[in-house]
Amino acid sequence: MYNHILLASDGSEHAIRACENAIMLAGKNPNATITIVYVVDGATSKTDVLHHWNAIDLDQSRKEKLTITERKLKQQNIPYEIKILHGEPGPAIVKFANENKVDICVIGSRGLNSLQEMVLGSVSHKVAKRVECPVLIVK
Repeated sequence: MYNHILLASDGSEHAIRACENAIMLAGKNPNATITIVYVVDGATSKTDVLHHWNAIDLDQSRKEKLTITERKLKQQNIPYEIKILHGEPGPAIVKFANENKVDICVIGSRGLNSLQEMVLGSVSHKVAKRVECPVLIVK
């Protein structure tokens, strides 16, 4: 059974489908909790700062990308927390998962940044190769 589920999310369609799979896993265990990890990379951070003038607006803007995910978790009464990390998404997710001893990592096969995926390889692939727990990659 999976007690501590990490859900990597960027608000993309694949991330929403990953959320639905995380909910199925959590629904089988009354002790399960989900940690939603949203990673802000350098390019996203620069864009966010240019569009939002203060830290409160910036934080709110980032959390808005997770609105659908939060709504789905609340509807199912699944306990969750949101962690906003900074850095390159793949390594940041791997580091968080390994340091926090998560039981499974659920991630979409594609995210919002398709150009970066083509050039550098997908985040889900990097996570699957380096994380120390099972990984569920959702199409």
